[in-house]
Formats: sequence, structure tokens, C-alpha cells
Amino acid sequence: MESSPNAPKPTAKEIAAKYRGEIADGKREPGSQLPAARKLAKDLGVQLMTVQSAYGQLRDEGLVLTQQGRGTFVRDPSAPLGTEPGSSPAFAALAEELSSIHDALRQLGERLDRLEQLAGNDSPASR
Repeated sequence: MESSPNAPKPTAKEIAAKYRGEIADGKREPGSQLPAARKLAKDLGVQLMTVQSAYGQLRDEGLVLTQQGRGTFVRDPSAPLGTEPGSSPAFAALAEELSSIHDALRQLGERLDRLEQLAGNDSPASR
């Protein structure tokens, strides 16, 4: 996605789409590093904020994670969202919320099983 002087500059959406496609196609494997934002911005002839916005979109989608001072890396999809260092705080909060919902549903299921057992013991057929 090199940019020539007369070519239109890519938008953050277009940059994100390019890397999203590469990740989906397996061209970028989990753990692989995306280009440094400053270098990519220079190569594409766009503002640093444009690349940062593109990487932010990918991070918010759970495709990449950013490690301060190290760079942006393709996220391992087998790792639970929000558990990796550098993952989006939104995903960390979502993962915690989903965990608590899962626990509540498990407890409700256990209660329902106990109630069904009690109801089965009180039925006329069990007397």
C-alpha cells in the first residue's frame, strides 16, 4: 500500500481494511508485528493520527493488540479477549462482564436443576 505523490491518500478505514484482510487471509499470523505507525504513515504519505486510528479500529475489533513501546501485533484468536497485555480496555471490561454473566447463568442452571428434582419428587407419580 505504498503511496505515490499524486495518488489519493488512504483513509484510516482503508488502511484498517487492508490489514483486516491480510489477517483474515492468514498473510499476517498471530504474534506478527504490523509496521511501525510512524514509518507506515511516512510510507503512505498520511498523518500519524490516520495510521493510529486504523490500528485503533483493528484493536477495537479484537484483531490486534498494542504494546506500549513495542508495537502493534496480530492477536492470537485462541486467547480469550481482553486477557492479553495491551488488549483494548473495552475488551477487558467485556471479558470480565461475560465471565460474571456466565457464572450467574451456571448458578441459575444449578438452581433450576434442584427445583426440577424437587418438583419431580412431589409429583403424584413419585408417590
